[in-house]
Amino acid sequence: MMQIHHIPVMVNESLDLLIKKKGGIYFDGTLGFGGHSSEILKRLNSKGILVSTDVDRSAFEYCRKRFENDKRVRLYNFNFSMIDVIAKIESLMFFDGVIADLGVSSYQLDNASSGFTYSVDSPLDLRMDKNLKNTAADIVNSFDEKELAKIIFDFGEEKKSRKIAHQIINSRRKKSIKSSYDLRKIIEEVTPQRYLVKTLSRVFQALRIYINEELENLRQFLNNSMKVLKSGSRIVVISYHSLEDRIVKEFFKYEELDCICPKDAPVCTCNKESTIKILTRKPIVPSIDEVKSNKRARSAKLRAAEVL
Repeated sequence: MMQIHHIPVMVNESLDLLIKKKGGIYFDGTLGFGGHSSEILKRLNSKGILVSTDVDRSAFEYCRKRFENDKRVRLYNFNFSMIDVIAKIESLMFFDGVIADLGVSSYQLDNASSGFTYSVDSPLDLRMDKNLKNTAADIVNSFDEKELAKIIFDFGEEKKSRKIAHQIINSRRKKSIKSSYDLRKIIEEVTPQRYLVKTLSRVFQALRIYINEELENLRQFLNNSMKVLKSGSRIVVISYHSLEDRIVKEFFKYEELDCICPKDAPVCTCNKESTIKILTRKPIVPSIDEVKSNKRARSAKLRAAEVL
């Protein structure tokens, strides 16, 4: 089995919130290379069950070997938005807790063949699920300037999105954009050196989020989780940028409301009921020591809630 170096983020903080029953049934929606899943298993007894899933085939295959001798584990190569479908397949009515760590794994970021990094030259891919039709190369070579600018701005929050999109169009007229370095060079041409790393991160993030439909899948995961969580169960989400965190924050906020009528309404007519209690009024962030040992944890935010 190949050696994978990946450090799970805020393990103790997340699992202290997640696990209330050692013999419970838990769902890890972002299996990755088993960081959080392996730690969950350490906290469960022999009666506990862990259902984990990941669209990344290499991560799934790695964990299938890693956990093959643990009868408590059920693994799926599905998107985590299908949590309700997975529950049906497993003949489960409810989970005692669900967790999702939305970060890209260190293996994906460091491994050139996975196509996620701009630090080394690799095919411009960015698909979590290699069965998806379009790669990042397909997008930058076929979308028009307005579409590219919108993707870069909406999903990367990059202020110079129009300038970068314009440069992409000009460059691809001369030569097809095939690799991460091809795109990197284009961005370098219109970005001051002091802003380069952040701009590269934003553009590659934008393309990755768009291609993998990450925000829509997150929304579906949150909504579908509520179908398979019973009273007293927990939902824990670790996000890494404002777009994800905003979705989680607003979802929790809405689910906790017991009325959505206008403030000046004389009586409540909405029939909205509170479904959760937020456990983290402010997001939990990594400790200084954790950030020192794992720089990729620095932007992480953890939010948790309990079902009523």
